[in-house]
Amino acid sequence: MKIIVESGATKSDWRITGTAPAQARLFPGMNVSTMPLDHVLGVLSDALEALGRPELEGIYLYVAGIVTPPVREALEGRIRELVKVGEIDIQNDLVAAARAVCGRSEGIVAILGTGSNTCFYDGKTVSQKVRSGGYIIGDEGGGACLGKLFLADFIKGLVPEVVAADFASKFDASYAGIVENVYRSPAPAGFLGSLAPFILSHYSDPYVKSLVDGNFQSFVDRALRHYDTRRYPVGVVGGFGFACREIFSRICTENGLCIGGFEAAPINGLLKYHN
Repeated sequence: MKIIVESGATKSDWRITGTAPAQARLFPGMNVSTMPLDHVLGVLSDALEALGRPELEGIYLYVAGIVTPPVREALEGRIRELVKVGEIDIQNDLVAAARAVCGRSEGIVAILGTGSNTCFYDGKTVSQKVRSGGYIIGDEGGGACLGKLFLADFIKGLVPEVVAADFASKFDASYAGIVENVYRSPAPAGFLGSLAPFILSHYSDPYVKSLVDGNFQSFVDRALRHYDTRRYPVGVVGGFGFACREIFSRICTENGLCIGGFEAAPINGLLKYHN
């Protein structure tokens, strides 16, 4: 029996192999960069206790954040305290994306969710050449960036009347409400990203099409162009990228980029990788 865990800050997806299909359980998220280590260890302990401390062939843990040697040692130590296990492999979410979409082959990895990120994967390790910058100064191509571009136009009256009216009927479109959600909410990137489905629903409008295509074009120009796209395919991981796969594929084709595949969530590709 093996356990494969893919964790973001909000939730962690645990898959227990050895049965068909693999058993799935959800537990709280783990981010080793933004959460106290004691909290992360507590989540890990509670999950393994809830699963009955099974005897394992291996556990493969992918957590959000930067996994430093001290963090890896602490996590591995806690796991071995709680369960009898053979192999333990602890990596960050960028490695999870790379293994999910590339397997053991070389390729360029594009993460397109609320935010965006990229790396090159040589089949074993990742090397990141382009800094994401986050939703304020980067994240081109992601859902939050699209939401930011839309709101920037909306507050200045640049959104077509029909689209603007529909937006106002479904969201708090007051200037005060927009400012409150962007600058004072606990998760502004999440708020901006939550606007993406509405924006995409109006993709047939020339303004919206230009906005969506331009967001992806900026991602190609500012991030993917730093890699050898003539030699390696681009694998895409993330719910937003998966939802927009036809649009993003067309943008890549127009720019001479080859798509290697799409995964809505890393866990499915990780199950194949660790099979």
